[in-house]
Amino acid sequence: MENQKLEVLKIAAFSDGATGGNPAGVVITDVLPEPAEMQRIAAEVGFSETAFAAPTGESWRVRYFSPESEVPFCGHATIALGAALALRVGNGVFPLILNQAKITVEGQVVSDAKNKSDATTPAITATLQSPPTHSETAPAELIKSALKLFGYSEKDLDKRIPPALIHGGANHLVLALSSRQALASMKYNLNEGRTLMTKAGLVTILLAYCETPRLFHTRNPFASGGVYEDPATGASTAAFAGYLRDIKWPHGGSIDIIQGEDMKMRSLLHADIQETPGSSIRISGTARIM
Repeated sequence: MENQKLEVLKIAAFSDGATGGNPAGVVITDVLPEPAEMQRIAAEVGFSETAFAAPTGESWRVRYFSPESEVPFCGHATIALGAALALRVGNGVFPLILNQAKITVEGQVVSDAKNKSDATTPAITATLQSPPTHSETAPAELIKSALKLFGYSEKDLDKRIPPALIHGGANHLVLALSSRQALASMKYNLNEGRTLMTKAGLVTILLAYCETPRLFHTRNPFASGGVYEDPATGASTAAFAGYLRDIKWPHGGSIDIIQGEDMKMRSLLHADIQETPGSSIRISGTARIM
């Protein structure tokens, strides 16, 4: 495996046109490297996640690594992988085999008038079908600890969307906030956040503000992976959309997420929500080559 030359593509997923999005590394190779090598590459790349993919029959075996640890599922890196596969093998729907689930990602290079004069910047869309979703009430002690971590109090919470443990391929805690100002003021200690998330088995904590029933602003601390904040997070968006379905939120079949705005890396995510409890969430967005 040492002789295998690996190219790392750098793709921003869930971009807002030619700007924003969450950078991910993508490595497409004949055989996946050893875990220690994938971890080394992810740390060297330095993005919140790098996806590694290798063909296996009609599918692709995929593993995701943050700079500090392997994660079971990463939405934005999956979107980036879909874009990379579309560029490499053509538009299509690609079956993916993850550590704990089987999903698909669709990648499509599309015609875009803004890009016709520049063949080096193709417009790419990608859509993933998340693993199954589920949610449960968050323990009171965990809610208390999370509020303390961010300097929030009970009065900062949106009572319509109670704190919960949510899952859509990875575990998250969601705290819905009552004001956009509270979301914008988010700050915390990275080491304390890492300790809290690791102890609770959380990949991220999702902070959300509801502008309308179908439009949310979110922020996503990812201290468990050594990243202060992600500008776009497809995994937590899938889990959150599944949770909204669980609590009978008036989502009308889909929601839109604006994330990364407070980082000046505005990102746009769209989630389509089927009625069947626990079913997969369809997450879509655009991607740009960096």
